[in-house]
Amino acid sequence: MKKVILFFLKPLSFLPALFMMYLIYSFSAQSGEISGNLSYTVSCKIVELGDRALDVGLDEEQISYYAARIEYPVRKLAHMTEYFCLAVAVSFPFYVYGLRGFPLMLVAGLICVGFAAGDEYHQSFVDGRGPSKKDVMIDSIGVFAGIITVRIICWTFLTPFRIAKRMERRAKRKEMARRRVREAEYSSQRRRPKHTRDIWD
Repeated sequence: MKKVILFFLKPLSFLPALFMMYLIYSFSAQSGEISGNLSYTVSCKIVELGDRALDVGLDEEQISYYAARIEYPVRKLAHMTEYFCLAVAVSFPFYVYGLRGFPLMLVAGLICVGFAAGDEYHQSFVDGRGPSKKDVMIDSIGVFAGIITVRIICWTFLTPFRIAKRMERRAKRKEMARRRVREAEYSSQRRRPKHTRDIWD
């Protein structure tokens, strides 16, 4: 019963990845003006938070100036963060299905980087936006950071359980081997003629 439940639940582990793809596609479908306004608003919020935390006392003009200065790195950091989250959402299900090590990096990396390239091509059809190889490279940094993070987390938290299970299986195999040896010795003693058994016993 447990295997049947897992069989149906495992495919649902891909839902976060599909959600992230939809989210990224939605952001890319925004026009250049809307996307620019959004990143500028986020930059303003970051400057305002920094102003409150450091108690600098910036006025509106200074906030606008610093927001304009950090808008470009904020946009690129947002790109990296989106694809970091996508890579995590893609890598975990493959890990659940038993993909490990280099094959995990290759498969998850190809899916995420391929999606990044496709998304940049999609932007060429959006008003005020266009494709950028540089953005694909930035997205790829986020992708491989996400995959490595998944590998570190899974190795840290899941490896001890796998080692414990491996040791348990090894102990069971040894016990079964001992039992077979004992059964073989017992059956060989029973097959021996009685007078031979008396001599040896």
